[in-house]
Amino acid sequence: GLELTATPFTESTRGPVHFKNVLYSYPLARAMEDGFVKEPAVVTRRNFVAAGMSTDQIEKLKLEDGVHLHEGLKVELDTYHRETGQPLVKPFVLVIARHTTHASDLEKLISSDAFFDGRYKGMVLQVDSSRTGAAEDEMVERLLRVEHRDEPTEIVIHVNMLKEGWDVTNLYTIVPLRAANARTLVEQSIGRGLRLPFGVRTGVSTLDRLNIVAHDRFQEIVDDSNKPDSPIRMATVELDDEELTRQTITVTSPPMVLENLGIAAAAAPAPGATAITPAFADPASRSVAQTVIRAIEALASNVSTMPFASNLTEPAVQALVLDEVKRQLQGQLTLEGTTALDIPAITATTCDAYARGTISIPRVLVTPIGTVKTGFNAFTLDVSSWNYQALTEELWIQHLRTHETEIVKLSTVGIRQVRLEDYLVAGLIDFDDVSYDENADTLYELAGQAVRHFRSYLSDDDTRKVLQAYQRPLAINIHAQMHEPGHYWEKVEGYEVEVRSGFTSLKEGAYSVTAGRPIEDFRSPLADKSKIQQVLYGGFVRCLYGTQRFQADTERKLAVILDRDSERWFKPLKEQFHIFYRLGVNQSRYVPDFVVETADTIWMIEGKARNELATPEVLAKKEAAETGCGHASDYTAKHGGKPWTYALIPHDIVDENMSMEFLVRAGVSA
Repeated sequence: GLELTATPFTESTRGPVHFKNVLYSYPLARAMEDGFVKEPAVVTRRNFVAAGMSTDQIEKLKLEDGVHLHEGLKVELDTYHRETGQPLVKPFVLVIARHTTHASDLEKLISSDAFFDGRYKGMVLQVDSSRTGAAEDEMVERLLRVEHRDEPTEIVIHVNMLKEGWDVTNLYTIVPLRAANARTLVEQSIGRGLRLPFGVRTGVSTLDRLNIVAHDRFQEIVDDSNKPDSPIRMATVELDDEELTRQTITVTSPPMVLENLGIAAAAAPAPGATAITPAFADPASRSVAQTVIRAIEALASNVSTMPFASNLTEPAVQALVLDEVKRQLQGQLTLEGTTALDIPAITATTCDAYARGTISIPRVLVTPIGTVKTGFNAFTLDVSSWNYQALTEELWIQHLRTHETEIVKLSTVGIRQVRLEDYLVAGLIDFDDVSYDENADTLYELAGQAVRHFRSYLSDDDTRKVLQAYQRPLAINIHAQMHEPGHYWEKVEGYEVEVRSGFTSLKEGAYSVTAGRPIEDFRSPLADKSKIQQVLYGGFVRCLYGTQRFQADTERKLAVILDRDSERWFKPLKEQFHIFYRLGVNQSRYVPDFVVETADTIWMIEGKARNELATPEVLAKKEAAETGCGHASDYTAKHGGKPWTYALIPHDIVDENMSMEFLVRAGVSA
């Protein structure tokens, strides 16, 4: 029989007693390093001093701070859901109580009017042995449904009932209010919060982090994590007064064309900007305008008649749109209690506004023709970092947090291969993109290089032990080298390029912002530029969105230049382009920083620090973007449109006195 466990030990009066028959160990630190779990972070207040505070005061403070983090997370998750289309995740807080009486007192406090004005009444679940019968059944049912959005529980209080059998992915905040004496309780409680709700990390720091509110307790976790050899390197979060009182909300940012038509509510204007007067003020006209937008999107695939959005200004194209509008309305051309609407006029106005309010981004589908063959070239392995030493027949395991060491006796490690090279070849053919039949010679050549390296400082017996013990990390390293430029090849008979539509609709943006914070004028720099990602900017003249967020002040300055020198521009959202780049073994979607239209060109612009221009990731993105621009230009050339060009602009040449022409030409030649 085989068993998988996160806790290979039992508790005793002498401390944890570790299992002696562990075949394989994959510690938490490896899972964090490999990106399979959240990163734990210990939360405290800046300059927090517990002296003079009672236990009740400290506990209430920790609960309140945990709820502050929890509420911010709810908004961040909502924003991520809107941006990516991923399912909406409902987070919850786990409070660890000292005993059942303490848990009951906490439940009463959190449900009372004294705690955030009673906002959490009916949202607290106490889980302990004090409940029996029907009450226990209800408790278990609510606990098992805590991830469901229709289950109101947002705060779970437990004592010691959650040792095993309860797996969740939406725990983001833990508030420990008991001494961390039982190592099993600590690790399993934290372990439940490390699971990823989306299966992978999002790249958003707050969504990839587990918060442990530890003002006075769990100090040993902080101390241990700061040791150089700690298996968990905890991040730290300090909450200042501004962050504790700040309320975060989600703000949507529709394309300006929808605001100009009155279909979407206009955002509050930036200082000095003029408020929008929508083209259609009455609900009936707006409803028809929405139908016109749907008709345009339905006809976008007709690339022979409507190759670009600019064709929407032509009478013949507007007639086609009008026919589709009438078909969708199906005779319901008037609304009860209103005068008959001028459908042709609304259609013409909407088509003209749509043509002005977008940049025609063709949707291009590239598929290989015939058989696709891939393989790997022989090359010299980089073994400079390989200095493994042979394991003895005893495997040393260092425990989390306590740093105690246990010895597990091993009889054998894995299957004994006849040839030393077979250990690495067996590990390499586990990868989906490595075929043994087609790459056997290359695989054995690479494996032979590795074996010769280890034999240069180890005996054959010790070399075997190294290959047995470290087969997986060695295979991963070799596989990564196999995908470096020049080592990987792909042969395709050809590619078929199909343009599915001449233009794609702009996506609606969503941003997390501080409630009550006004839209900033994009021409005005922030005093603290490190907080630029917390700000929404407006006041644009030529941007296709009313509000935009910038990742750095260089982007803001570039936006000032684009708004002055271009016809139209915008920062595309994640799903706007169907361009993918390969970096090693991974393939990711590419999204440029800006898309800009001038009188004679459509530009795809990326800004980078000069010391990043030649990094593998930037070069891979550049190659993918240039290929995408080439396909788009081939299409526009057939229909008399503007060519697409990619520009990679170094940050250090971006200043507001520079012209866009100078910057993009410098970027093309970079």
